[in-house]
Amino acid sequence: MDIKDVVTERFLKLCKERNISINELANISGVTASTAYSMMDSSRRDVSIRTIKKFCDGLEITLGEFFSTEEFDSLEQELK
Repeated sequence: MDIKDVVTERFLKLCKERNISINELANISGVTASTAYSMMDSSRRDVSIRTIKKFCDGLEITLGEFFSTEEFDSLEQELK
């Protein structure tokens, strides 16, 4: 998995835990539905940190809480 996959999977997991749809995540985050759905599209999955922050705000979690997972910790180093 790459970083884009991990970000997408993390938001999907959080939505499932809260029993909300991607569209609802967009609404509570002040982000357009098209932006939220484009995050799910593997061919268009460039999500800015600003958008990630808005989604986290909508979910009432910090960026630290979002990124503090085993999946993020186990990503391979980009520089070798």
